[in-house]
Amino acid sequence: MSEPLPLHGIRVMDLTRALSGPFCTTLLGDLGADIVKIESVKSGDSARIWPPFEDDHSLYFEAVNRGKKSIAIDFYSDEGRAILQDIARKSDVIVENFRPGVLAKTGLDPVALRKDNPDLVVQSISGFGQSGPMSQYAGLDQVIQAMSGIMSVTGSDPDNTYRVGLPIIDIVTGIFSALGVTAALAGRAQMSTGLDVATSLLESAVAISVFHGQSTLSNHTVPVPHGNDHPVIVPYGVFATKDVPIVIAVGSDKHWSTFCKLIGLPNLPDDPRYVESGDRFANRDVLKTDLEAALVQKPAAQWMHAIREAGIPAGPIYTYDQVFQDEQVNALEMVQTVRRQDGSTLPLVRGPLSVNGQPTPVQSAPPTLGSGTKEVLESIGYTVDQIRNLANNGVIRLPDEAETGRVDARS
Repeated sequence: MSEPLPLHGIRVMDLTRALSGPFCTTLLGDLGADIVKIESVKSGDSARIWPPFEDDHSLYFEAVNRGKKSIAIDFYSDEGRAILQDIARKSDVIVENFRPGVLAKTGLDPVALRKDNPDLVVQSISGFGQSGPMSQYAGLDQVIQAMSGIMSVTGSDPDNTYRVGLPIIDIVTGIFSALGVTAALAGRAQMSTGLDVATSLLESAVAISVFHGQSTLSNHTVPVPHGNDHPVIVPYGVFATKDVPIVIAVGSDKHWSTFCKLIGLPNLPDDPRYVESGDRFANRDVLKTDLEAALVQKPAAQWMHAIREAGIPAGPIYTYDQVFQDEQVNALEMVQTVRRQDGSTLPLVRGPLSVNGQPTPVQSAPPTLGSGTKEVLESIGYTVDQIRNLANNGVIRLPDEAETGRVDARS
C-alpha cells in the first residue's frame, strides 16, 4: 500500500508464543505496527518445532508470525532483562501471554515501566483469567473448548461431541486481544495514560456462546449439538444434491417462499407443518427429507447458481486445496507470496482487513530466530560494540548466528 497503515509508527513488544498471542500481534502488524518478537536465545517460540513442516520450516509458526522482527535474548541473565526493559521503554504496546504475575517477575512490571513510559499499553492473555481459583493454571485450546460448552454443542448428537476442527479459541482470543490493543491505543490520548488490558482463553470462549449461552441463562435450557444443521434456523445446513452436498441458508419467511418455488415445491410453505419458523424448527427432520427429495434431482453447481441468484446464501463444502482454487478467494487476493531469509518462497494467507479499498499486505516473511536482533538493538540506541559484546557473552543471538529453519528442541 502506498498510504501509511493505521498503526504505522506503533512499536509492539511481542512477548507471546504458540498461537493466541502471535495471532494478535500478527494482526497488529498487518495494520502497520512494528512488531518486535522477543524469543529465548536458546530455543525461541515453542511453535518453531511444531509440525507441519516444509523442509525445515515450521508452517505452524509461519502461519501466525508474518511481518515481525525476531530478537533472541537470554531472559534469565541480568543483561538480558536490562535489554527487555530498554525495549519496553521504547515501545507503545506490550503483548504477553504469561501466567498472571509472571510479567512483573521478569522485570517488566507495568507500574514501574510507566514511570519512564506513561503511555505504555499492556495486553495480557492467559488461560483462565487474571483472578479466580484457576488463574495460575495453564490453559490450552481444546481444554477451553471443553470447559466453555463449545464441545457440548459441536458434533452429530449429544453422545458424539467434538472439538472444532481449528484452534478456534486461540484464534478468537487473538482477535479480542488485538481489539483490546487498538481500543487502548485510541483511548490513551483521552486518558493521558497507558492502560492494562487483559483477556483469557476461557473468557473469550464463554463470550462467544451468544444465543446458546443466553438461552441457558434466560430459559434454563441446555443446548445440544445438531450436526451440520443450524441449531435454531430451519432450513439452514447441509443438504444432499444429485452429486455432492451443499450448504443452504434460508433465513427469512420471504426466502422460504422463494426457495420452495425455486426447487419446484411451491405449495410447501402452505403445509401446516412448515408455515412459521417455529413450525419448521419443530419438524426439521421430515422437512429435510421433503427438501432433499427435490434437491437430488439436480447437481450441486446448478442449484448453487440458481439459489444464489435468488438472493439466498448457498455454497459448497470445500477442502482446503479447493479453497485456494476458488475464484472469489483469488479475487480477494487472500494469498500473498513472500521470500524467506534463505531465499525460498512462501505463500501466506493475508490478514482479513482492507484499508481504503486495499487489502492489508503481508509486510515480510516470518522471521528466523534472532534475525532482527541487531536491527532492533541499534534502533533503541545500542552501539555496535555493545551488541558485539552481548553476543560474545551469549546474552543475544545475532542474525548470522540465527538458524534459518527449525530449532532443535534440545538446545
